[in-house]
Amino acid sequence: MVATLSVAVPKVKLKHPPLRIYRMGDKVLRQPAKRVSQINEEIRQLARDMLQTMYSFDGIGLAAPQVGIPKRMIVVDLYPDKPEVPPLVLINPEIREYIGEAVAGQEGCLSIPGVFCEVMRPEGIVVSFKDETGRPRILRADDLLARVIQHEIDHLNGVLFVDHVENELVLDQELRKHGFQMQDVQRKGKPSAAPR
Repeated sequence: MVATLSVAVPKVKLKHPPLRIYRMGDKVLRQPAKRVSQINEEIRQLARDMLQTMYSFDGIGLAAPQVGIPKRMIVVDLYPDKPEVPPLVLINPEIREYIGEAVAGQEGCLSIPGVFCEVMRPEGIVVSFKDETGRPRILRADDLLARVIQHEIDHLNGVLFVDHVENELVLDQELRKHGFQMQDVQRKGKPSAAPR
């Protein structure tokens, strides 16, 4: 795990998180994010605000477009209940390699609260990115970490996890149950198991 200590914040729920989470149907979630050109204190503060917002809503991953900021930046923390484990901040992340088979896993999203569906994704990835100090990093991620990073990078490209759900009937029922509409899902034909 890549330690990112300089942006670590208390892993607590705030009554008033610093950022608003946009929900499916908001246009900002469908716009491709722009590369971060300069990693400075403003970007580090954004990372802190994103982490505090993510912890406040019981999330384990959050992408900048979800808080209305179209920048290629994500935060991830699989251990929100372990203060000693630092979160990850991935700036301008790019998947360099997919590893293993495509496997099914349950996914949810802070932008589509309450909705959980099965999505097929490769079980492992190699991702390159810059950390919050501007240092280039390469990380091999497997299982849940790989899934969360892929899910969050999708956000940077204007893609939501529901776009990948193969069972449209289940998806439609889940969305309706939680006040969302199928018309906000962007089907790209049948999702392929292994990304191109």
